[in-house]
Amino acid sequence: MIHSVKTVSAEEAVKVIKSGDRIHIHSVALAPQKLIKAMCERGKAGEFRNVKIQHLHTEGPAPYASKEYEGIFFLESFFVGHNVRKDTQAGYADYIPVFLHETQRLIRENVLHVNVAMVQVSPPDKHGYVSLGTSVDSSLAAVECADTVIGVINPNVPRAFGDAMIPMSMIDIFCEDNAPLIEAAPAEPDPIEKAIGTYVAGLVEDGATLQMGIGAIPNAVLGMLGNHKNLGIHTEMFSDGLLPLVEKGVVNGAEKVLDRGKIVSTFLMGSKKLYDFIDDNPGVLMMDVGYTNNVDMISRNPKVTSINSALRLILPVRFVLIHLEPFTIQVLVDKSTSFVVHHARAVVSQLLLCHR
Repeated sequence: MIHSVKTVSAEEAVKVIKSGDRIHIHSVALAPQKLIKAMCERGKAGEFRNVKIQHLHTEGPAPYASKEYEGIFFLESFFVGHNVRKDTQAGYADYIPVFLHETQRLIRENVLHVNVAMVQVSPPDKHGYVSLGTSVDSSLAAVECADTVIGVINPNVPRAFGDAMIPMSMIDIFCEDNAPLIEAAPAEPDPIEKAIGTYVAGLVEDGATLQMGIGAIPNAVLGMLGNHKNLGIHTEMFSDGLLPLVEKGVVNGAEKVLDRGKIVSTFLMGSKKLYDFIDDNPGVLMMDVGYTNNVDMISRNPKVTSINSALRLILPVRFVLIHLEPFTIQVLVDKSTSFVVHHARAVVSQLLLCHR
């Protein structure tokens, strides 16, 4: 029991799942492992079959995607992460190709009806609100639209602001867990990555609004931006590499038009220091993915610059630059066209690619 909240065990909570249901699992570091384990135990006991699992990337074990649960669970993943990649390639799980900003539409427009949403939240505040913490993305849509919402109250979930804050009344069943959130240690760039970082940092203008991915290359670029001024953040995610720039005042959002002075993201992944940074921090807005990755929102900020890592470079390359009135997006190191290329509504001329 937390305050005046009635809680049940994870085993009791997952009894709402029945054959044929679609289950949405909270993303990245907030995948509710206690509920996942209890759900899989019910499946293994033969209590239901043909349950569809839906999520973006999750950290931690994802046993429901394995051959062992064939006929019991079937994963419909919006992103194929390392924990489900082999099972997906083997045919025991599926991938739904969709632009990230449209994942929430599939849920809200009932293309993929969610029967049960399983999320982790911060402890309730005195006003009766909880926070979705480090991952809002399409999980907010699932909470809004699911027939039943199970919320795991975890004191390690940061109390993030923006769309992350939701009233307790949106959650039907509560249970408890105090497991620490899964962390990802920041990768240390090697000499080649540092050289790329130095080159790319020289392409970033003062006053730019940044979108960045995760990994050694984006961190290497961020590490070389210490002498820049008035950088802003409107991104789908960020990690620890951003924190030194905030501490130095390099990232202050002073020249942003939309959400001036605020760091805007839809999910994040990193260390406990990163999670603590967004806790009770009004300078960070964790927003719905339909907002962060919406071209109309992106286009309101100046000098939007996207910094990502390429998984593979296929030659020959056509060099183009995405020019969106009234600003230009430079795709510096790009593996995900969902954030920028898909949004290009104007002139194609030159793409800047940096590849290791």
